[in-house]
Amino acid sequence: MSIAPSASRFEDTACDPPVRGFLHSPECPPRDCLVLTHGAGSNAQAPLLIALATKFAEAGFTVLRCDLPYRQQRSFGPPRPGDAARDRDGLRNAVSALRNLVSGRVFLGGHSYGGRQSSMLAADDDKLVSGLLLTSYPLHPPARREQVRVQHFPNLSAPVVFVHGTRDPFASIEELEAARKLIPGRTKLLAVEGVGHDLGFSRKVAPSVADLPKRVLEVFLDLIHSI
Repeated sequence: MSIAPSASRFEDTACDPPVRGFLHSPECPPRDCLVLTHGAGSNAQAPLLIALATKFAEAGFTVLRCDLPYRQQRSFGPPRPGDAARDRDGLRNAVSALRNLVSGRVFLGGHSYGGRQSSMLAADDDKLVSGLLLTSYPLHPPARREQVRVQHFPNLSAPVVFVHGTRDPFASIEELEAARKLIPGRTKLLAVEGVGHDLGFSRKVAPSVADLPKRVLEVFLDLIHSI
C-alpha cells in the first residue's frame, strides 16, 4: 500500500520500543499534534487513519500515524495477550517523539484496540496528553456484553471524543452513551449512521461517510477549544 502523498516515513529507534510510522506536516507552522494508531488487525496505513491524518494536518496539526510494537514485529495477525503493555509503551514513546517536534499540545487516539490502549495509557498518566480521539471503541467483545472494558474510565480526566458506528457489534450507541458517563472529563460522541466497526472505511470508502473526517475534526475542535 502506498504512503499518503502528504506523509513522510518517520522512525525513532533510539527508544524501546521504537516508533515507526508516517508523519503528516501541516503547511502552516504547527501548533498542536496528534498521534493516531490502528486496530488489532490493521496497521498505520489503514484508510481511516490516512483520511483523519490528512484532514487534521490540513487544519494545522502535525499528525503521526504509528504502527504499534506488535505490528512492527509481525506484519499480520492480531496482538497477543502479552502485547498490550509494550504497545502502550510504544504509544508513550510516540507521544514523546512528537513533543520533540512540536511545542503545542499533544493529543492521542486510535481505532478499536489502538484506541483502547490509548485510553488506558491516558488513564494511567493524566499529564501525558491533552485529549483523546477514540474511533470504534471496543466496549465489549461481540455478543459478550457482560465483558465491559471500562475499568479505567473513571481515571480519564482529559477530554475524549468517541466516534462510533450504529452497527458496530463491539458496542451499541446506547451502551457507549452509558459508559462515557463514567468518565469525569468532558466527552462527546459522534454516532455514524449505518456503518459498523470499520466506520465505512474498508478498501473502498462508503459514499455515506466521505465527509466523516471533516465531521470528526469539527467535533474534536469543538471539544478542545477551551483547553
